[in-house]
Amino acid sequence: MAVNRYDDTRAWYAISTYSGYEDKVANSIKEHVESGEVEGKIFDAIVPKEKQIEIKNGKRKVVDRKIFQGYVLIEMSLSDETWYIVRNTPGVTGFIGNGTQPTPVSEAEINKIKKRMGVEDPKYSVNYEINEVISIIDGPFKGFEGTVSEIDTTKGKLKVMVSMFGRETPVELDALQVQKLQ
Repeated sequence: MAVNRYDDTRAWYAISTYSGYEDKVANSIKEHVESGEVEGKIFDAIVPKEKQIEIKNGKRKVVDRKIFQGYVLIEMSLSDETWYIVRNTPGVTGFIGNGTQPTPVSEAEINKIKKRMGVEDPKYSVNYEINEVISIIDGPFKGFEGTVSEIDTTKGKLKVMVSMFGRETPVELDALQVQKLQ
């Protein structure tokens, strides 16, 4: 009987994948679990994602974005057999760890990632200041410059004063429709 190089304790491990293959790798590992060939050895495979807001063609859209591009998290009991199955899954480039010894991801870190994944409301990142001059990059005022007069961080909106026809006009814009001047 072969000697197991690993301690067989159940933990979460991070594996690196080719970029864009994260979902394929996670699904492939889940298929191994569902087939029963690694029953009680591999428990879960997730691609950490969070909801973000994107604006395309003037329309707001909520999209799932990968938190860690090129990584999949796997909950498993590490043994020679499970290491071999995961390592030889198409798209996997390796385990994260020292040399040939995968390093478990701490429970606290996994909880932080799961909490970030479970947040239903997308995050708005509004890093503008009152009186800052910005450039409008999307929508009917594209190409105009304006000055930020109000900021609503809960909705991700800005009130911008735009000079049109010789006078300042207030325009409400999404924070994703503007950018800082270079």
